[in-house]
Amino acid sequence: AEVRALGSDGLAITADVSDPAQVESLVEAVIAKFGKVDILVNNAGTTRDNLIIRMKPEDFDAVIETNLRSAWLCCKAAIGVMMRKRYGRIINVSSVSGVVGQAGQTNYSASKAGMIGLTKSLAREYANRGITVNAVAPGFVLTDLTKDLPEDLVKQLNAVIPVGRWGTVEEVAKAVAFFATKESAYITGQVLNVDGGMAM
Repeated sequence: AEVRALGSDGLAITADVSDPAQVESLVEAVIAKFGKVDILVNNAGTTRDNLIIRMKPEDFDAVIETNLRSAWLCCKAAIGVMMRKRYGRIINVSSVSGVVGQAGQTNYSASKAGMIGLTKSLAREYANRGITVNAVAPGFVLTDLTKDLPEDLVKQLNAVIPVGRWGTVEEVAKAVAFFATKESAYITGQVLNVDGGMAM
């Protein structure tokens, strides 16, 4: 309804993007409705934080599967369609954790660093096909999941952010939206840190 209110059209689909068959069906549904896939934003994510000595192999695998394998599957499915039009914008949502690492997040940091490697490799593979691939790496962002954190923890985390505050969902969305535009056509293989200066 919100998309239609803006004068556009949308299609809401529930899918497990770590399942190749569901990803293929998702892309087919988009093509059936819109005739093309010109923008892909990979933003699926999960965490199962723990120190490595306490982390179970299945917790490592689950985070890699959701955060990294799903992005690979979606890129694989979408790029073939984009190549036929010789146009595409792929934006992978990584994290400051993938840039600098975070204690207690070996699985999450590895998955998000992997997204950066995926971004750069695909950018090299498809730059001459009119497809750009970039990443946005958010830092600490105010969301429904983080709004109820203890005040002392928020203050502690603010101390490591040079601008002294958390980012907003809108700030991250604007960075993603820029990479989706025609104005970003000469930018590919890049990582834009939206983190208040944490990864300088």
